[in-house]
Amino acid sequence: MDAAEELARVVREEWGRLVSLLLARHGRLDLVEDALADAVEAAARQWERDGMPSNPPAWLVTVARRRILDRLRAEAMARRKVPLLVTDVHREGAAAMADPGDLVEDDLLRLVLMCTHPALAPEAASALALRLVLGVSTHDIARLFLVPEPTMAARLTRAKKKIVAAGVPFAVPGADRLPARLGVVAQTAYLAFTAGYAPGSGPDPVRVDLAGEAVRLVRVVRGLRPEEPVLTSLLALVLLQHSRRHARVDTDGRLVLLPDQDRALWQHEEIAEAVALLDAPVLAGPLSAQAASYLIQARVAAEHATAPSAGETRWDRVVAHYDVLLEVDPSPGARLARAVAVAESSGPAAGLSALEGLDLPESHRLAAVRAELLARTGDVAAARGAYSAALALCRNGSEREHLEVRRAQLDDARPAGRT
Repeated sequence: MDAAEELARVVREEWGRLVSLLLARHGRLDLVEDALADAVEAAARQWERDGMPSNPPAWLVTVARRRILDRLRAEAMARRKVPLLVTDVHREGAAAMADPGDLVEDDLLRLVLMCTHPALAPEAASALALRLVLGVSTHDIARLFLVPEPTMAARLTRAKKKIVAAGVPFAVPGADRLPARLGVVAQTAYLAFTAGYAPGSGPDPVRVDLAGEAVRLVRVVRGLRPEEPVLTSLLALVLLQHSRRHARVDTDGRLVLLPDQDRALWQHEEIAEAVALLDAPVLAGPLSAQAASYLIQARVAAEHATAPSAGETRWDRVVAHYDVLLEVDPSPGARLARAVAVAESSGPAAGLSALEGLDLPESHRLAAVRAELLARTGDVAAARGAYSAALALCRNGSEREHLEVRRAQLDDARPAGRT
């Protein structure tokens, strides 16, 4: 591995730990990331020229700490408090030596909890966590969130300033508050995953990079707290869903629905890992509503992932899982998913009955499901109207294309197929 590849690996795998280590020592979020970026830039020049250091992460930390001290010195000079600065520099001198590489894992957890503090909106929290914990570049985060890079840069800057202004501590909350904060972490990760797995807008049917980074975030945090049911159940859920990523898009970039996917393209090692997680002892006891919701959704995904074929899916068990889910999380989305399962298990008329009274005013998915079920019952006129209603709400280019194709097929003499 050459210097550039090693630097890329260190940034990819160690960024969050390096940020958390520097933040623990200096407590200045506004300085830490800039200093670490300067260190990476210096490494790109020097490692290729002078050879690799024996401990690349420690080298980066040492250079970054020197940058921080330079900034502190400049700030002190500006305030004309030179004597105080000298004291600070001497106090920091010993700690500015190369880091021994024994990074404290709890510092990484503190960083995750800081990024997902309730003072930040979920979207800002997700972006900040991707940046600081996973080291995803501002350019890539902007691309993943479908905003211009300057917009994302400004969003991240505001989030950092808000953390500083609000005095958000770089600390793990007390034991009585930690489970609730981990719930926020899990929710943020799941939001990021959902944004990648099923983008609400834009041209892409799936944004694999964003979903993959969210999976990595869940895995990183669970590595620190493997006994947390909410993280275990969420990791199982996102692994099962993410395992189908290569089969969800055809060679022309079009969406491929579950029954039509090539199962050879599924990532079966991820499915096996997720199925094993479902039997983890931490999921055997009483669970929070959030952990239970993730667990039940994961069990639904496991039914699909382990069925020999789409036609052999045990829809009766899927319906039973959704019945339990509605007791834990009676959300409109869960009701919609259950109606689809009921239609597969008991026929389209039963599915339409399960949709009665359901309202999702901002989503196209209810109208899309109703259209498909109406088509299966042979009510072409009503199905056409429902497809049109779905298209009026849909903002994802790939899903719009799929809906337009399905509506056009209603005009054919052929019976409507399954979706």
